[in-house]
Amino acid sequence: MTTTEQQIDKVLIPILEQVSDPEIPVLSIMEMGVVRSAIIENNIVKVEITPTYSGCPAMDVIGDDIQKALLDAGYQSKIDLILAPAWTTDWITPKGRKALEEYGIAAPLDPIADKEALLDEKRIVKCTNCGSQNTKLVSQFGSTACKALFKCDDCQEPFDYFKCLK
Repeated sequence: MTTTEQQIDKVLIPILEQVSDPEIPVLSIMEMGVVRSAIIENNIVKVEITPTYSGCPAMDVIGDDIQKALLDAGYQSKIDLILAPAWTTDWITPKGRKALEEYGIAAPLDPIADKEALLDEKRIVKCTNCGSQNTKLVSQFGSTACKALFKCDDCQEPFDYFKCLK
């Protein structure tokens, strides 16, 4: 399922846009592409969410936050965790990618460039502080498993890079 195939009742979008990703609070779960569907059936909102990776510890919190937001808006809800198709960084919206960069996390590259940056150590990940591509991989793992730690050789600042997942 691609983001264009999402089934989301339009009345629910503003509610779900208020639910933040607990690991990246400047992004909503909608901007992250975690919500796969949200429909109202028999006065209950049925929401399907997909984790950014199968072991993501934030999914329980996200489910609870969705239920609270919907309850505050007057809706009962049922949350289902959907593992297939697997979440992909393609599902992050353009607004979400911009918010990542502004927060200090480099947005994911395409799969080929991602491998070049992480495995071949090509200097193609842009520093979120100064914009330089004179950056280098420090660690395959950053603050969470879905991120890598980079450092800019120009401004000397470390920053996370959100790994490309396809």
